[in-house]
Amino acid sequence: MVSDDLESMSALGDPVRRALYRFVSERGRDVGRNEAAEAVGVQRTLAAFHLDKLVEAGLLEAGFRRLTGRTGPGSGRPAKVYRRAREERSVSLPPRDYRTLALVLAETVDLLGGEEKAEEAARRAGERLAAEAAPEAAAGAASGEAGDLVEVLRERGYEPYEEEGRIRLRNCPFHVLAESHPLLVCSMNAALCEGLLAGLGETGVSAALDPRPGECCVAFTPSKNNED
Repeated sequence: MVSDDLESMSALGDPVRRALYRFVSERGRDVGRNEAAEAVGVQRTLAAFHLDKLVEAGLLEAGFRRLTGRTGPGSGRPAKVYRRAREERSVSLPPRDYRTLALVLAETVDLLGGEEKAEEAARRAGERLAAEAAPEAAAGAASGEAGDLVEVLRERGYEPYEEEGRIRLRNCPFHVLAESHPLLVCSMNAALCEGLLAGLGETGVSAALDPRPGECCVAFTPSKNNED
């Protein structure tokens, strides 16, 4: 498994391929070859080559659909499209197995009924993460600049994006645990995000559970006072 994942990660060694993977991943939807090529500034044929290599490496998934939105005669042939693969990849040298230990600890919390204590610990962890953030990010967040909060979330792997004034999170950094212990992990994740806001001094935004299929369960919403 380690060798397979390492081989997949090596596919990102090429800078063009890495840029294409990042662009497709950040879209959160199907991306055509033309769109990807234009985004990273390369020829369509070169983009197609690298996109297919990413599919071979298991980092992207490919399919076909019409990008025009039209159906029936004259709508054109379906185009090849790409999106990030659902399978998770990780590499640790030498091999480490933190995932199994995390699953055991999550099950232990469930068995002991320690959900409340776990949320308190997660909130403190969020505050520590905020303290570790770059000083300028913390200062900017304290002054109400949402962009600094977004940067901190991006650094933690949440892949934030804005939608209708809210900050949503395309990726759940705790996906494996959330699948096996959704109530515990999602509540801890929300508490961690609350601690992150508190540590940054961000009072104009609140974090709350707002699950959406394929994304993180937490979303950030401007407070009513901030909206006014």
